[in-house]
Amino acid sequence: MIGTIIGAIVVGLIVGALARLIMPGKQNMGVIMTVLLGAIGSFLGTWVAYKLGYSNQNGGFKIIPFLVGIILAVVLIAAYLGITGRRSTTTH
Repeated sequence: MIGTIIGAIVVGLIVGALARLIMPGKQNMGVIMTVLLGAIGSFLGTWVAYKLGYSNQNGGFKIIPFLVGIILAVVLIAAYLGITGRRSTTTH
């Protein structure tokens, strides 16, 4: 159970960080939100991939759910930034 939670946090961090690298511009959000949105994107990416018929019969690294997770994390980060607004640190 603890290993699963730690694994989800690590995968969430990786997926969230890759999603933020793909997105253009600066995203003003913290590490915790990056991990949270990355973990949600990873979970949804795996779920969507398997619902669309993906099966990993050969074993090994599951690249398709990973890539779908990154794409969904980009969408989630964009939605988060759209809802909270892009906070600018510059003063006028």
